[in-house]
Amino acid sequence: MKKLLFAILLSISGNSFAQNYKITYLKSSNGSLIEGQDPIWVFASVDKTLLSTENISNQKATSPFEQTQIDRSNNSFYQTATLKSSEVIAMKDSLSLAKQNFEYLNDTKKILGYSCKKAKTIVNSNTIEFWYTDELKIKGAPTVLGQNLGLVLEMVRNGNFVIAATKVEKIKSFPAMALPKKLVDILTYKDLLWKSRFTTITVFKDQIINFSDASKSNDSILRFANGTIAVRKVKFPEIKNGSQIFVDITEQSNGDAYDRTGSFFMIPTDKELSFLNGLQNGAKTLPIYTNGNGKEYQGVVTTENYYPVVELMRFFTPFGVKQYNYLELKNKTWAESVLYRQEVSDLRSLLSGKEVWLGINIGNYDKGGHKVSANITIHTEEESKAKPTQIVPLFCTNNIMEMAGQEYGTMFNNDKGLEVPFTLDKPMKNCKLRYITTGHGGWENGDEFVPKKNSIYLNGKETFSFTPWRQDCGSYRLSNPASGNFPNGLSSSDYSRSNWCPGTVTNPIFIDLGDLEAGVHTIQIKIPQGLPEGGSFSAWNISGVLIGE
Repeated sequence: MKKLLFAILLSISGNSFAQNYKITYLKSSNGSLIEGQDPIWVFASVDKTLLSTENISNQKATSPFEQTQIDRSNNSFYQTATLKSSEVIAMKDSLSLAKQNFEYLNDTKKILGYSCKKAKTIVNSNTIEFWYTDELKIKGAPTVLGQNLGLVLEMVRNGNFVIAATKVEKIKSFPAMALPKKLVDILTYKDLLWKSRFTTITVFKDQIINFSDASKSNDSILRFANGTIAVRKVKFPEIKNGSQIFVDITEQSNGDAYDRTGSFFMIPTDKELSFLNGLQNGAKTLPIYTNGNGKEYQGVVTTENYYPVVELMRFFTPFGVKQYNYLELKNKTWAESVLYRQEVSDLRSLLSGKEVWLGINIGNYDKGGHKVSANITIHTEEESKAKPTQIVPLFCTNNIMEMAGQEYGTMFNNDKGLEVPFTLDKPMKNCKLRYITTGHGGWENGDEFVPKKNSIYLNGKETFSFTPWRQDCGSYRLSNPASGNFPNGLSSSDYSRSNWCPGTVTNPIFIDLGDLEAGVHTIQIKIPQGLPEGGSFSAWNISGVLIGE
């Protein structure tokens, strides 16, 4: 009985008087301390370790943020995350610590007066070196990695990134860390934490883009051109200058087997007329552009009372992904969908703090059509040297309303091409033309398969010219199950094209235009468009916005 009582008292005494430590760490890159960092605070005792930061401990941290507690009684750890929504999630990992492997080296040195030994490991091709001490009889590290070595006082990644202890203090009590009653699995935890780091705006979810009289609008999404266009109003928060903005679109065939032009676009409504008027009242109600070739082109250029659409992303559907995956070929495993993802940060000023009309179009004549989802994600940058910009929409010849009678972009069969006068109310510096171009005409001699030079003129002077051409289309074969195969061993989706491939995004290029004074200017695009053959003809879908400071 006396021995049992003594053991209990000894246990209580050991827990009550176990020494607790707080270790402060700072991060350096290439020999210089990282400015404005939140120092890492590690609390350690014989039986547990807590990874936190100064701001978290002082309740000044901006969410999302994490804390990690190592339970040395069972060699496991808990991670707790406070998300932007103030929701707290947690997970437990009982396996990772035991799986860590290290090479123990003979090097030694002193850090903060403590004798340290060296170990290293390689993680994802990164060499990480650890300097740790056994003198304090506790274990801990500024990351989960290296927790069982001893007390890690310095970590060096690839020789140029260092996390080093700057202070080791004895403290009276170990900080409390409450865990939520409900734990989530590790993948769910990581996913929720990752998504909490940025803002996601869902624009369309499993939206059908097809050609059918049965395609109707609802309270939130308007359908036009027999269902080939979907439009909705979206409200954006204020977006900090320098933040990164991305569009992502997921597409599957819902019946259509062909490669089609797709566009994710914004409808400017700053002037008396907008593209929305054309959607609601017919393409003929939009301003008409002519260049002497005998055709009328509806809503393609800016005028005194109209802005054309701004294409955030031009994309092309593959040949029948998902719907036609039953068309088997040996050693080919078809993709289930296609993901298009592109940065559109340069268009921030059109979106920030505004409620805007966003639309998506896939030109097709199929009743099943395509199924698409579209999101915009906003990733805030803490510090940026980016300068605010102003944007002027100039032209878009992509006939988004093709299935409602909008003319194809065939104006380049005339030497005048596309000529767009525009007026600047005030000077703009460091101007760039954000230019998207793709050639079309899907037969042997059509401009889709023939390289053609695009020439850009500013105020009558040639400023830039290039030949848009993609030679990497064969890289996307696994997204094209219904692509036709030819006797020469190539599939249709393999063929090089005028700046696009089935199943890809067409990136804009940025053409420097210099500083522009206030007043009237003219931008002109010339392309040697090919001649028709029988019922086949070529066309060019180009769009451009002026971006300047």
